[in-house]
Amino acid sequence: MTTLLQPIEGIRPRSSKSAVPQRTSPQIRRRNRKDGLLFWALILPNLVAIVVFGYYPTVYNFVLSFTDWDFVQPAPVVVGFENYVELFQSGSMLMDALRNTAIFVLVAVIGTLFGGMAIGALLAQRLRFSGLVRTIAFAPHMLPGAAIGVLWLFMFDPNYGLSRWLFSMFGMESPSWTTTSDFSLWSITIAYAWQRLGFVAIIYYTAILDLPKDIYEAAALDGARGWGLFRYTTLPLLSPVTFFLTITGIIAAAQTFDIIATLTNGGPGTSSTTLPWMIYDQAFVDFNIGTSAATATVMFALLLVVTLVQTKYASKQVHYS
Repeated sequence: MTTLLQPIEGIRPRSSKSAVPQRTSPQIRRRNRKDGLLFWALILPNLVAIVVFGYYPTVYNFVLSFTDWDFVQPAPVVVGFENYVELFQSGSMLMDALRNTAIFVLVAVIGTLFGGMAIGALLAQRLRFSGLVRTIAFAPHMLPGAAIGVLWLFMFDPNYGLSRWLFSMFGMESPSWTTTSDFSLWSITIAYAWQRLGFVAIIYYTAILDLPKDIYEAAALDGARGWGLFRYTTLPLLSPVTFFLTITGIIAAAQTFDIIATLTNGGPGTSSTTLPWMIYDQAFVDFNIGTSAATATVMFALLLVVTLVQTKYASKQVHYS
């Protein structure tokens, strides 16, 4: 007995693909050739720009990290891993810069996430003058970092600034925020967080407005309200936005330079020196290009590892629906 799936003797099974290659007409070949040329004409300038201004400086910086150069010598002198050995010695400037960068990034990112989410939730309530408040909240993000630094330089002034007035209300003297090692790191952290807070708040505000209303209606029928509704409904729905703001916040905070340059110049001593400021200081103050390039390579590796770890583990906590 022959089943339906068995081939019938004497009849060759038909192949799903024709054995005879399909021929394309000359018009189709010309059109494909034109599309290919147009594709490369559009993509090639971007590829060249990325390679020349993105990858080449990174590779050249990595090569310089194994050399000794001060801009005066005719050519860099290869010294192997000597710059990296000096960087990781106990008591080196890199250890202070790593600690300051970690504190600055963690406090700034966590503070802006909590503050931005709270402000965004308030703005989403559509209270009176909420439009004006949105504009005021977002305005600092449009200012350049150097202007933010100069503004906070006046506000932190212990003799004439806003800090003196606030502390005098409690019968206290304002600390010297930018000239003492105990407060210099906190002064740049406050100024940077103030600049980024409005951007985070607006992102959360728009995300909250786009949350699906049917889920909230179902949660209300189940009796969810208040903190429970926010904890088990709003926070999971906002997890993609939080994930995005965390990654971009860490990268942006770790690269902050202009606020440090205008507020503290990385001092006093190394109390507010972060990795970007150390790279600048080694290259254009001490003219130690090899050490500066090695520090930049360490910073690049750290940011790459942090981003990969976040993408691998934190993305599992993100709910897209």
